[in-house]
Amino acid sequence: MPGRKPLPTNVKIFRGTQRKGRANENEPSYGPADMPPPDFLEGEARKEWIETCPRLVASGVMRNIDVNALAMYCESYGRWREALVEVKKNGMLIAAPSGFPMQNPYLPIANKAYEQMLKLAAEFGMTPSSRSKVSAGKESTTSNRFANNGRRPGA
Repeated sequence: MPGRKPLPTNVKIFRGTQRKGRANENEPSYGPADMPPPDFLEGEARKEWIETCPRLVASGVMRNIDVNALAMYCESYGRWREALVEVKKNGMLIAAPSGFPMQNPYLPIANKAYEQMLKLAAEFGMTPSSRSKVSAGKESTTSNRFANNGRRPGA
């Protein structure tokens, strides 16, 4: 079983648990983010963005590059909440047209959305919880990767 996911440096600083020897010196920083929810977010997804984004921005965890990852999280959250309402209203089992009990079709929708919410934090190294695993190398002074006879800078 894998160990715990690393916390972003900003979260460690906020909690007062940051130790110099364990810091990721090359953790990428994409600049602060302060943005309204994307137009396509509606309902519960939009509410989640409005609730979550300012907190992430204030803590220094949310960056511009995280917009799509947060939007995907919010969409999954909205789908999960809507499916849960249906499950709670009708129960986990419903009557099939034949009269026999069957699983509520909203239950697998809720479960899948829940899984997606959990996985989004670790996707692509762009989410706050996975950022501390990513090392951003020093930016190259040249924009042409072939400028050094095909060698990478520093090689």
